[in-house]
Amino acid sequence: MESKALFNLIPVGLRVVAIQGVKASLYVAMNGEGYLYSSDVFTPECKFKESVFENYYVIYSSTLYRQQESGRAWFLGLNKEGQIMKGNRVKKTKPSSHFVPKPIEVCMYREPSLHEIGEKQGRSRKSSGTPTMNGGKVVNQDST
Repeated sequence: MESKALFNLIPVGLRVVAIQGVKASLYVAMNGEGYLYSSDVFTPECKFKESVFENYYVIYSSTLYRQQESGRAWFLGLNKEGQIMKGNRVKKTKPSSHFVPKPIEVCMYREPSLHEIGEKQGRSRKSSGTPTMNGGKVVNQDST
């Protein structure tokens, strides 16, 4: 039986992502020995460089750690049994490091501009009609 784990890919820099489990809200992190672990807080060990490979697969490498002598990156990888592999044992050309992100839902919010904030101060909130963020969720003000 196939089991699935859902992860959010959160952009945290140019081609750099944080990987967060949907159910547990824990971040995937890699320590200085190449072992993966889960973290309940976002740290520099939770940042992974996202690279699209020639075959359209995506590979993720630690932004902090790599082989000291060769400079080769440490990658996220799963073996044939689905167990995590030590980052310094994973090669980017092997299927164990190839992932296919599947967009389920894309969440995008428009950043408010300073012009809009100044414009809204004199009006009541109900007359706005534009959705605003409330704790990360979009709330329509007309329904209040």
